[in-house]
Amino acid sequence: MHNNTTYNYIDIAGVNIFYREAGPKDAPTLLLLHGYPSSSFMFKNLISDLCDQYHLIAPDYPGFGKSEQPAVADFDYTFDNYAFIIEELLTKLNIDKYSLYMMDYGAPLGYRIAAKYPERIDTLIVQNGCAYEEGLDTFWEPIKAYWHDRNNKEAENILRSFIHPDGLKWQYTHGVPDHSVVSPDNWEMDLRHLEKPGNAQIQLDLIYNYRTNPPKYPEWQRYFQDHNPEMLIVYGKNDYIFPASVAEAYKKDVKNLECHLFDTGHFALESHGTQISATIINFLKRKIIR
Repeated sequence: MHNNTTYNYIDIAGVNIFYREAGPKDAPTLLLLHGYPSSSFMFKNLISDLCDQYHLIAPDYPGFGKSEQPAVADFDYTFDNYAFIIEELLTKLNIDKYSLYMMDYGAPLGYRIAAKYPERIDTLIVQNGCAYEEGLDTFWEPIKAYWHDRNNKEAENILRSFIHPDGLKWQYTHGVPDHSVVSPDNWEMDLRHLEKPGNAQIQLDLIYNYRTNPPKYPEWQRYFQDHNPEMLIVYGKNDYIFPASVAEAYKKDVKNLECHLFDTGHFALESHGTQISATIINFLKRKIIR
């Protein structure tokens, strides 16, 4: 396997967006949408595993990774606006048919796009990403309190702990039987953007804006029912943030579903990347006929 990744910047609506690209441009495209608190860095090994057979695009959202971080006063840090940025990126790269790999924050972004352009979607790959109320369990209690009252300092202090190095490490290691397989490079890399002046406010704004996602769940579930997308779930079953009940919930609405649960946590690629890559290759080979 050869890794032919390029590291690129592109202007999208006046914001300098960083993205990784790899693989033959005439191969089926897989758009990789990262979660919190990470960036496209979380996909580096997956890109390497898949780039012989697939065309991969992995952007960093504004305020994450190597993408520009406009001031809060100058940019709308919302899931709607992030989805718009990703849509514009696909347009500029002339990509009109693709699979979506959605993790955590990537899920509400990907579902906005898939529900809007169902004809553009080859397949959906979900890794610890939510479209069901079942997913908003214990972990989400302080977040819901913050949605209810943005001046709730107790809730805000809990949310700020997510940005602390110990809180980041917890997100990567909780539910992973052997912590030694998770590289500390992950949270060291995340801290690069999280510690930029003004970034903490951006993260709080995004957590607050996440409240706009659950009201869209019925629309996304209807999309699953009406358009029968081919879906692969590769899920860390010990995830405390989006528990395995989410993976089960998809079965209610998605007919063409293949579900694989792995004995790990939220960032399943860290401990089970090789197995997940093999599962994805097997799935895409059968599902994408060009």
